[in-house]
Amino acid sequence: MNKLLTLVVSITLLFSVKGYGQEVPDFYPPSIVPDRIVLSLTQYPTREIGVNWRTSAEVTGSYVEFAKADPSPNFPDGVKSTPGHFTGLHTEFDSSHHHEVILKELSSSTQYMYRVGDSTELGWSEWSHFSTAKNDGGFSFLYLGDAQNDLKSMWSRAIRGAYSTRPDADFIFHAGDLVDKADSDAEWGDWFYAGGWIHSSVPTLACTGNHEYARRSDGSYNLSSFWGPTFAFPTNGPKGLDETTYYIDYQNTRFISLNTQAFLIDPTAAERQTRWLKSTLKNHEQKWTIVLMHHPIYSAKSGRDNMQMREAFLPLFEKHHVDLVLQGHDHTYARGTSTPMSKGQNVLDGPMFVVSVSGPKMYDLSLEDWMTRGASDVQLYQELDVGPTSIAFKAYLVTGELYDAFELHKMNDGRKIYVDQTPEDQPELLGIPEALRQKFTSQDWKKYKERFAAYKERKKNN
Repeated sequence: MNKLLTLVVSITLLFSVKGYGQEVPDFYPPSIVPDRIVLSLTQYPTREIGVNWRTSAEVTGSYVEFAKADPSPNFPDGVKSTPGHFTGLHTEFDSSHHHEVILKELSSSTQYMYRVGDSTELGWSEWSHFSTAKNDGGFSFLYLGDAQNDLKSMWSRAIRGAYSTRPDADFIFHAGDLVDKADSDAEWGDWFYAGGWIHSSVPTLACTGNHEYARRSDGSYNLSSFWGPTFAFPTNGPKGLDETTYYIDYQNTRFISLNTQAFLIDPTAAERQTRWLKSTLKNHEQKWTIVLMHHPIYSAKSGRDNMQMREAFLPLFEKHHVDLVLQGHDHTYARGTSTPMSKGQNVLDGPMFVVSVSGPKMYDLSLEDWMTRGASDVQLYQELDVGPTSIAFKAYLVTGELYDAFELHKMNDGRKIYVDQTPEDQPELLGIPEALRQKFTSQDWKKYKERFAAYKERKKNN
């Protein structure tokens, strides 16, 4: 009986920790069996892929076994094994090892099967599939704005809805603020729980948000200790911004990921990043350029304005003909241009800007001049199809209804034609989130009604 009581007490202590003012259970303890398996796009998506996973600290072997996918279960002769490395992390609960392997010399447009482990029979994961990028012919991807809060209970329906809508998407882009507390193992556990095996089957592309940075006791900010060990993004950006500022050429498109939080908190990082961005935009011959960033060039939430960042980045976007800028941070949906489109106008001079949110935390819209369509108090996900001469964009509510859509067409002379495909039967959802309603003062309501009336008048005239 005493032994049983000791065992119960030991288990209780092992799976709980005091944090955030209360005792929090560890719902996701690491073990010798790999978990949190995630694929990352690398700089060479046609011939490489990054694989990361987590185990308990006792596991020191890092291996990926892989082969071209075969419908037959009798495939051991064709399996290759690639070793990697691990990084140790000490979290609020325990210690764990986070493993990484970069699979190289793969064939393009090929489906592979793989498993991860320590090479012992008990330490392997299940077998999963992934596909390398095609050399041409077009591709598709999913775009998710801030997840951040209530990841297990509420964000799960966004990433699962996105995958259900487009299960053949080539990768998923996350626009920062994947979690709320940068170094919370519990929240990273919820993020992986919500996505489940989607993370291990569809490659991830992500940029950092402000919530991927933890504030230290001296007032400084540090990138989440989970970021590097969790993902395997390129290291072709400015020094000191590895795996947060980088580019990937995917078929006919250059994707550029910016670290806007580093830009805003560190003048030196801002200067290096701006200089690198100028060079990266200038020195490529891809058909399309898509910028991925967390803080928006034009804010979609009332009271926000990233003027310093806009002054640095926007002239470069316009000069080098950036086509699309995908953003997060403002917990609303908005899309538009730096020069609002008038009726009948279809030549787009600058980039199309989009802000979106996939998690449940909601703000009110700024309803500024740059917006063509907006939404508030709703969770969304987006799918994009990129072809040789066109990009098709669709935004969905998490309940599955199409909310917004447009196309961009690139002409031989370099002109960019914009085609608005907003669904006529879907009115704009511009409600004030209930949590904000309760806090609004009479002055707040007055300002919002003025913005709302001006926005509606502009929409009517345009």
